[in-house]
Amino acid sequence: MRRSLRRPLTVLAALALTAPFAASVAVAAPPGQRAPDLVWTTTVTDPDQSLRGLDAVDRVTAWVAGGSVSGGAGGVFRTTDGGATWQDVAPPNADLNFRDVEATSATTASVLSIGEGEASRVYRTTDGGASWTETFRSTEPSAFYNCMAFFPGGRHGLAVSDPVDGRFRIAATDDGGASWRVLPADGMPDSTGEYNFSASGECLTVRGNVAWFGSGGADARVFRSTDRGRTWTAADTGLPAGEAAGVDGIAFRTPRHGIVVGGDFAAPADGTDVVATTRDGGRTWTDAGDLTHLGEDVAWVPGTRAGVVVVGESGAVGGVSVSGDGGATWIRASSTGFHTLDCTRDGSCWAAGSGGRVARAAVR
Repeated sequence: MRRSLRRPLTVLAALALTAPFAASVAVAAPPGQRAPDLVWTTTVTDPDQSLRGLDAVDRVTAWVAGGSVSGGAGGVFRTTDGGATWQDVAPPNADLNFRDVEATSATTASVLSIGEGEASRVYRTTDGGASWTETFRSTEPSAFYNCMAFFPGGRHGLAVSDPVDGRFRIAATDDGGASWRVLPADGMPDSTGEYNFSASGECLTVRGNVAWFGSGGADARVFRSTDRGRTWTAADTGLPAGEAAGVDGIAFRTPRHGIVVGGDFAAPADGTDVVATTRDGGRTWTDAGDLTHLGEDVAWVPGTRAGVVVVGESGAVGGVSVSGDGGATWIRASSTGFHTLDCTRDGSCWAAGSGGRVARAAVR
């Protein structure tokens, strides 16, 4: 299953747009719970793309990235009108599978492609995708970079790879993604048998000056760094671990309050014990409410104190679930799933998934 999640998918199909539609799902919240009310408007960028990378700058500007399901090139798309239309801005002649995109504006963004060795690359644009510069290419044959994240301000950032010689590998940038260097591995705990999942581009996240990433395989742990990736500590989450199971998505509302979601791609309908929360910055984790579907990504809902939304999609099994109490209880708002999710400070949430679908919701 891990191989099928990551296989290189490489030719861009013709860009196809469909008319957007809106859907509001009325659900009854448990007593005392005010679940976020999200009304999704969905468009299709390219039906050949499985979109797993997403970064929303604000309620009108967002970037998505993915891979072709027919063996074509991975796509990168940008909107500046709230998702009404999408522009194909993929790096030219890059037959790669893009799994993460990190943007600081409508013009500046970095995209990460996945794969073993040199297939793991970062491209950067400062002109809205009109041109791209390759700023990183892995030189280690056994490295496999899965996701990246930038600290506030956009100058410092990290990317995480599956373990090389038994330890997760970290690449870092101090110039906004214009250049990268691989950090020494002596500050990383032994992680033999573990790996990341590039299911949603959110296996790595930052909040303030702290960074976290999640693992699966032999263990389902969260790794934490307070020195921009030089040293790390690890804590068990209690999520199921296995060949296709572990932590998929991670989000922090504050440097202390966080949530992780995951599950088993071999059993996507089993949402038992796939959510955990922390109140001490990721040093310890507590089992939270169960889902009825896989959890690939999670986000705190803007404008709420404890609103959370989770998305997941694996074959015919998918869903969007919301919580109004920080993940203790969940409402399945939709059986239509997505792979990746992002919410912005100005009151919108975005999601993307299979068939080139991108959805935007105004928080009510």
